[in-house]
Amino acid sequence: MDERKPIAAGMFYPSSKEKLSSQLSSLFSQAGASEKYRIVVSPHAGYVYSGLGAACAIGSLKPADTFIVLGPNHTGLGEKFSIMSQGVWKTPLGDVEIDMMTALALKRSGVLEEDDWAHASEHSIEVQLPFLQHKFGKLTFVPVCIMNTDYSQDFLNKCGRLGELIGLLMKEKSIGLVASSDFSHYVPAKSAEKYDKQAIERISSLDVKGFFETLKRNRATVCGYGPIAVAMSAARSLSLKQGELIKYTNSGDVTKDYSSVVAYAAIGFL
Repeated sequence: MDERKPIAAGMFYPSSKEKLSSQLSSLFSQAGASEKYRIVVSPHAGYVYSGLGAACAIGSLKPADTFIVLGPNHTGLGEKFSIMSQGVWKTPLGDVEIDMMTALALKRSGVLEEDDWAHASEHSIEVQLPFLQHKFGKLTFVPVCIMNTDYSQDFLNKCGRLGELIGLLMKEKSIGLVASSDFSHYVPAKSAEKYDKQAIERISSLDVKGFFETLKRNRATVCGYGPIAVAMSAARSLSLKQGELIKYTNSGDVTKDYSSVVAYAAIGFL
């Protein structure tokens, strides 16, 4: 059985179980979220910056037997669409086992390749797990890492194929879906809000092609657009009608420097 050790503990979030639990309790308390969604977009920066947004997203998830967590590949390592179908991921809150049966079902899409290497140094999925553990206790999950290559029709088609299959599985099983993404990076807060609003409008209308076109036109820096596109496609497969913005923040809310921010959006689909 494969064992993945945390690489973001002590940097993005506390490595101490006690300190991590305390921080998560505070964030979920501030979020005050109600369980409305089976699919959410959740940010993945350091908890001091994006933790409230993540608590709003994960806090609004309905309980499920297992969770599929889609994250972007920031490292450039491994396959473009990668999955781990067995093993455990360790966090300060304990082990999270991979749901092998759901993982194997996802591989039927023909899009995903088995590749532990793509996940080894990537933080975008790992940082979601303590939120899920704190809210739901013991759980299983499936990690899927997507390397955002371009806004091509081929990439969109692959995201759509994977999302459609996830939607079909969600009709048959108790599965929750998390797309891990931050939004605009290192731009003035007003610019981030302007461009992110346009992207979020396309996400809310489940217009995947329009979402890609908007990002390309604006030269956007949304890091998890592949995972978001998969989540939108899954929502369409489930016949959900729209996405809605739960929370929008940026790093300037913490640093008080709004000249160059990273923005965070929590979005749910219903």
